[in-house]
Amino acid sequence: MSFPDQNTITLDVVLEGLMRRYQDRVPDVETILNAMVSEGIIQSESAIENDHIAFRTMGVPQLGISSFEKIFQHYGYEKRDHYFFEGKKLDAWWYSPPRETDPRIFVSELRVGDLSEESQRIIKSYTDEVISDPADDLDLNDGKAVDAFLHTPLWRTPTLSDYLTLLKESEYAAWVIYNRYYLNHFTISVHNLPNGYNTVADFNTFLEKHGIILNTAGGKIKTSPDGGLIQSATVAQMIEAEFAGGETYEISGSYVEFAERRVLPEFANLPADQISRKNRRDGFEAANADKIFESTYTTQTGKY
Repeated sequence: MSFPDQNTITLDVVLEGLMRRYQDRVPDVETILNAMVSEGIIQSESAIENDHIAFRTMGVPQLGISSFEKIFQHYGYEKRDHYFFEGKKLDAWWYSPPRETDPRIFVSELRVGDLSEESQRIIKSYTDEVISDPADDLDLNDGKAVDAFLHTPLWRTPTLSDYLTLLKESEYAAWVIYNRYYLNHFTISVHNLPNGYNTVADFNTFLEKHGIILNTAGGKIKTSPDGGLIQSATVAQMIEAEFAGGETYEISGSYVEFAERRVLPEFANLPADQISRKNRRDGFEAANADKIFESTYTTQTGKY
């Protein structure tokens, strides 16, 4: 399926804006990219394939996935599989891109109604400020406007007290109440890198040599039952956040993920130079994602 050139141009503006602000906020990104260039793994940052980007949302009226997905579906993204994370009280879907060069998108949503009455009250005291679906008021053909929207608070700055109360029950809820739609992570595809770096195991060794702290929830390497999707992630670095009333507190920011997608069995005999994205394991794996969510959790960020 082909899409209008204007949608492609606009999508590029949105993705570039997301990545620019994300790199400014996540120091590990520059550390990793610089090390990859200095070791000759890549010639430049543009050589990296971005496997997917991820966003977190609140499952409340006017917001959540039903609102957020309108943005990227406008540019040709197609909704794929649903995932349910019972322990974390989350739903998620992934979206396939209009071009092979675009990242997949993974969007999760907190099942707010499954939380305690106190947490629901706190969350709704903020999200109730959003009285209509903000995506409906966006000019989706204006890439700069969409980029600005994704970095603009939808509700007032939370109090530190509310943040800490949410943190006790749902670290995901606390992350979203402060960070909103901020890009949660981007993902380096390692399978297209040179030998010695093209598996998650090898790339983890490279990362740790350069002082990168890895998420150990479920082990540093997370592997799907079919063995086709192998992932790891950094631990989110702490950022100083200013809360309502001027109080400051260190909270988890965003992180970097790494993915190795194995060639599907039916394409095992394809020459390496003929293998493209469609020949590799696609989609996601709930058990892997469940542990990668914890890159922003205190059990992991306490390593800093």
